[in-house]
Amino acid sequence: MHDCQPGRYYLLNNYNPGYKANGSLETAPYTVPPQKTDYVTIGDSLAAHHISWGYFGEGYNNGSPTPDYCGICDPMQYSTSIMTNPALRADTQHDSNQFIEDATAGTLPAVSFLKPGDDDGHPGYSTLAGFENFTARAIAAVQNNPALWRSTAIFVTFDEGGGYYDSGYIQPVSFFGDGPRVPMIVVSPYARRGFVDHTYTDHVSILKFIEANWGLPPLTSYSEDNLPNPAPGVYIPKNRPAIGNLMTEFNFRSPRFGTLHLGVRPEPAGGTAKARLR
Repeated sequence: MHDCQPGRYYLLNNYNPGYKANGSLETAPYTVPPQKTDYVTIGDSLAAHHISWGYFGEGYNNGSPTPDYCGICDPMQYSTSIMTNPALRADTQHDSNQFIEDATAGTLPAVSFLKPGDDDGHPGYSTLAGFENFTARAIAAVQNNPALWRSTAIFVTFDEGGGYYDSGYIQPVSFFGDGPRVPMIVVSPYARRGFVDHTYTDHVSILKFIEANWGLPPLTSYSEDNLPNPAPGVYIPKNRPAIGNLMTEFNFRSPRFGTLHLGVRPEPAGGTAKARLR
């Protein structure tokens, strides 16, 4: 492929991260080798720019995971730069219950990733009701803290489309292509109420939003957050490949906010907007 990087390998299956949750090496079968320090995550970028962040995984249990913990869901657990730094790991890797405690206390970091384990709604071991209850609890914790809520945007999305046919346009954003649409809901005092956005977006759009809000550069010269924003007002980008940075979801009437929380599904009070995230 013309846009594959020389000397690099690409994996499409779910393989275990190279590190265990406690930072030790993972030696089980079907494990990705520890990624070098040039494997740059959004966590690395935020830390380098002194912006607080945290990953909150259900079942993390202070690095001694319970069976419902999803190690393959945490991109930071693949990263040598994060997992071999005990101070950074302790400051950023948390259990989902810590998210509730920090939201209640108003001490959440600027950027939070919240990931359910067995409550993620996945067929076979979870239910959608379990996912919704997980989400409702998290959103209520944020909204019950007025000082936190008035500067927060919450992005709620799924990782898979369910395997059904999708008639929507799909861009070849890279040699991997792109997938069918999945739901995404934005919950924020700044969200455009009752708004359905038709801008072409991708899961990487969440990274683009973080970078746009805090003025961060793209992670690398070849990552998809380098793609331009689509030309406005059209469903199929005229300047493709292009993905939005989700700023079209909001109506900002004051300076850009400083807190962003990701990864929960709402039945919210307050403003909501809907997008079809690829």
